[in-house]
Amino acid sequence: MTGRTTPCDRATRRGRLDKARQFAEVAHQTQILADGVPGEVADAFVTLAVHAGIAASDVICCVRLGEHARGESHSAATALLATADRDVAKHLSTLLQMKTTAGYSAVPASAQDMLRAARAMDARAEEIAG
Repeated sequence: MTGRTTPCDRATRRGRLDKARQFAEVAHQTQILADGVPGEVADAFVTLAVHAGIAASDVICCVRLGEHARGESHSAATALLATADRDVAKHLSTLLQMKTTAGYSAVPASAQDMLRAARAMDARAEEIAG
């Protein structure tokens, strides 16, 4: 695996798990607040889902590999996660593909992006809960 990693201890696992849950919970609350108008919150929802997915990936890597990705390289983080769980790594890849559009561009995320992000985020939440 190329890229930097950092070893995990109990505090790291707990901290990243708390963040994954926090981002996911607020993402779902954002959907509820949209009250049937997903376009109004699509960028915020997708951005929260991405952060939930990144934190959940760290938890999975910590538990299964004893380390998690550190740094700016999304491909390195996805590659590390794939060594722990290929299917879950696909969900991270889905989320990371939406990150720039939702968080940094002038192009709004769509209702379809919200659905894809929700599926990817929820699949990751199931993995860390199990």
